[in-house]
Amino acid sequence: MRRQFIVFSILVSLSGFAQQNNTGIPIPMKNEIVFYEQAYPLTNMAKKEEFYKKAVKWFNESFPGSKEKITVNKSEGKISGKGVFKVITNESAGHYYWLKPDITITVRDDGYTFQAYNYYEKPIMPGVTNDYSKIEYRWRDFRKGKPWNPEDEALFKGLDQQTLSLMTSLEKKMSQ
Repeated sequence: MRRQFIVFSILVSLSGFAQQNNTGIPIPMKNEIVFYEQAYPLTNMAKKEEFYKKAVKWFNESFPGSKEKITVNKSEGKISGKGVFKVITNESAGHYYWLKPDITITVRDDGYTFQAYNYYEKPIMPGVTNDYSKIEYRWRDFRKGKPWNPEDEALFKGLDQQTLSLMTSLEKKMSQ
């Protein structure tokens, strides 16, 4: 019994260590994936239908030219789609990444919730495959001090800043 307790204690402490983020970049994780989530109270009591329209308008304004489909499921109160945004990692060399997260906005009677998750990254720079891949693999290695590229810090700071900027712009649109 004591041996089981010791093994359990070691496993718990190791799993906590594996989740640590000592990078100074506050990227939130949920179930091993990058997951931004924020609930907002409704400040004006317009009809729910108006909030659906505002959220769809926000998607179209935030991701102009996107060919990604926006889905509105009023029975679940959800508006969802994929966003695509650019993060510049080395302006002088012309290096950047396209980031593509799933975005869901859930409208309730008392407020709405923003979620961004399932981020995929596509590097645009010489000598690198230009395919989309899940960002979590790169983020895990970066947190462990093993970046894939010297520009990874700029990538993750940009991911965080761009996502927070999207959240702010949604909040502004919904309060109009």
